[in-house]
Amino acid sequence: MIAKNTICLWFDSDALDAATFYAETFPDSAVTAVNRAPGDYPSGKEGDVLTVEFTVLGIPCLGLNGGDTFRHSEAFSFQVATDDQAETDRLWNAIVGNGGQESECGWCKDRWGISWQITPRVLTEAYTGPDRAAAKRVFNAMMTMRKIDVAAIEAARRG
Repeated sequence: MIAKNTICLWFDSDALDAATFYAETFPDSAVTAVNRAPGDYPSGKEGDVLTVEFTVLGIPCLGLNGGDTFRHSEAFSFQVATDDQAETDRLWNAIVGNGGQESECGWCKDRWGISWQITPRVLTEAYTGPDRAAAKRVFNAMMTMRKIDVAAIEAARRG
């Protein structure tokens, strides 16, 4: 069944590689269909993988092999709420360790240029909570980090 709303991600030619990586890395993720081009198109030939249907953390996505016309940017990212440091480390290391790159404040980018926010729940709870002094301490601590350090966030929250 075709989802009512699907995130379409543009890839040069490796949508299947990306979708397979996401399915192997994130829970509730899978490659559900690989569709081949019925004819030649500007960035490929008949029979090439044109689109890949997949889910990431239960979100329906479509990977389109459209060539090098468009690039990903940080204007779009997947934000993944993690439960603890172990899950944060596992996901961060999978993305960065597979040809990705670190950024600031819990953001990283995978090797295809898709941005990810690996965000421990404790961070979001702290900076959105009613204790504004704790929120400021947590926010200031986060601003110094690349991968989020849960223990440091909890310490900042406590003051």
